[in-house]
Amino acid sequence: MENVSQRVSSLAISQTLEMSQKSRDLQAQGIDVINLSVGEPDFNTPQHIKEAAIKAINDNYSHYSPVPGYPQLLKAISGKLKRENNLEYGTDQIIVSNGAKHSLANVILSLVNKDDEVIVPAPYWVSYVELVKLAEGKNVIIETSIDSDFKITPKQLKNAITPKTKAMFLCSPSNPSGSLYSKSELKAIAEVVANSGVDMFILSDEIYEHINFVGKHESIAQFDFIRDKVIIVNGVSKGYAMTGWRIGYIAAPKWIAKACNKIQGQLTSGASSISQMASVAALNTETTSITEMVTAFKRRRDIVVKLTREIEGFKINVPEGAFYLFPEVKSFFGKSDGEITIKDSSDLSMYILNKAHVATVPGSAFGSPDYLRFSYAASDEKLQEAIKRMKTVLNKLK
Repeated sequence: MENVSQRVSSLAISQTLEMSQKSRDLQAQGIDVINLSVGEPDFNTPQHIKEAAIKAINDNYSHYSPVPGYPQLLKAISGKLKRENNLEYGTDQIIVSNGAKHSLANVILSLVNKDDEVIVPAPYWVSYVELVKLAEGKNVIIETSIDSDFKITPKQLKNAITPKTKAMFLCSPSNPSGSLYSKSELKAIAEVVANSGVDMFILSDEIYEHINFVGKHESIAQFDFIRDKVIIVNGVSKGYAMTGWRIGYIAAPKWIAKACNKIQGQLTSGASSISQMASVAALNTETTSITEMVTAFKRRRDIVVKLTREIEGFKINVPEGAFYLFPEVKSFFGKSDGEITIKDSSDLSMYILNKAHVATVPGSAFGSPDYLRFSYAASDEKLQEAIKRMKTVLNKLK
């Protein structure tokens, strides 16, 4: 008899990974599936970064790395934050982990006690609420919609804060919506937190920082009056096409960094030595690869927005960052093709996978059940074909 812990039983399976697996299962059967469920760039890691990894191997970086990260990488991250974000963080305020998800887990486990409340704007990245559950905290969800461009208002935030609030998540640019907060919007949120009278923290997930179509990235840590309450979470996976290298990091007040170092020392120790040295090259070398990738994503966004607007029943906005579209699809609920009736976004996602052979992710995975997420991290041709297929099968729903 299975007897897993209550901790494991309470966690949900990642629907993004589940849909990706289902698409691979169909592909293994010889079916031509276009997988738009994955959250990673479809570009290869730039050559100079790969060469730095090869050099690290030849230089025998094959031993245990320091728990918080190699000094070279900590210095590179500190330099990046100063150069790109005008933020001063010492190397003792930075912890390198096995991906940004690991960084988030370290922070949550360092801050959240049983029954502490964590504010989570919806739609949210799938792991946020599960990490809070793991820490035995309580998720407090703030609902948003396409009409507000999936952004919370200062009033909503103020109403969600209680004496039990320990932290809030902020993801800009956002997975899954692609929305991002302006400097003035971030300042308004920072002022609510600063004036709340509650000792709470902002987990600022900035992993999509470089995939921004409207200008300079804005971090909520730029406001001095809230800086000591902000934990920046970032990494090299999205901006440098290094998802498989598994390097994320935090920049935080020293005591939080020290706590994360303590937890990581017991759970995983230091991140991959080779990946760290490759990340030094990524952060220290000026490269056109980011600009080229962002240009491609912006072009694809425009293609996807134009074509998706031609699908009757989809309500969309124009994402300002990341590489996702998050259309409202509730108009399809209750419709049928004569064989299958669509009850919710999970049904619709499976219908599109089985009938159009296009993998998407239901909005319920992100706390917004009236929506559907699909990635445009694919070639122009695949995106055009995918939307053509979706349009064909969705037109059969009456």
